[in-house]
Amino acid sequence: MTAYFVTGTDTGVGKTRTSCALIHALRRAGHARVVGMKPVAAGCEWVEGQGGQSGLSGHWLNEDVAALRAASSLQVPPAFDNPYALPDAVSPHIAARNDEAVIDLGHLEASFHALQAHADAVVVEGAGGFIVPLHDGPEGFVTSADLAARLRLPVVLTVGLRLGCLNHALLTQEAILSRGLTLAGWVANVIDPHMPEQAANLATLQNHLQAPMLAHWPFDAEAQADQLPLQLP
Repeated sequence: MTAYFVTGTDTGVGKTRTSCALIHALRRAGHARVVGMKPVAAGCEWVEGQGGQSGLSGHWLNEDVAALRAASSLQVPPAFDNPYALPDAVSPHIAARNDEAVIDLGHLEASFHALQAHADAVVVEGAGGFIVPLHDGPEGFVTSADLAARLRLPVVLTVGLRLGCLNHALLTQEAILSRGLTLAGWVANVIDPHMPEQAANLATLQNHLQAPMLAHWPFDAEAQADQLPLQLP
């Protein structure tokens, strides 16, 4: 069973685009049952149940989760592909506190293994940057990096190309490798079309990130994930 953990140099750098493109690449490579997983999603809207009438069953839905589900070839219960759907669009540990939820790594790991049992490939998209807090309380301080280490998956890093990305990318690489994880590859996603010295920055990343560049996507807010080129790790 193939699986990857997708992280980014920051929030809003294109992790979901990378995750969906990776799902499509895996499907093109012959994996029949590919599913995306967003263990923790902060920033959701309430979706009513069948009929859309208030008072019936419904669920919280995050737009990244919706994109992953649309890209996936395997549909699974929401409890598996998005165990924690938190209403507030803030750091996950704050969103969880506001929702009186405790994010438990054991529960996330169990949900991942449930997906493994049904899928040929799983793409796990982390929240925010690599060390974004998931929980901060009496039970301890838990980050997205702790989840990646718990799952022991190879990591695909999304680098949002803008001023400051070199520091963010190299720090993230250091955090990944220091936990004994494999940096399987990285994606250069242009998020600032006016970034100065873009080519020079890209060359520095290619020279100092210890993994292959899987894709280089120019700025295009309308690009569809299934049309984006991406080399599998």
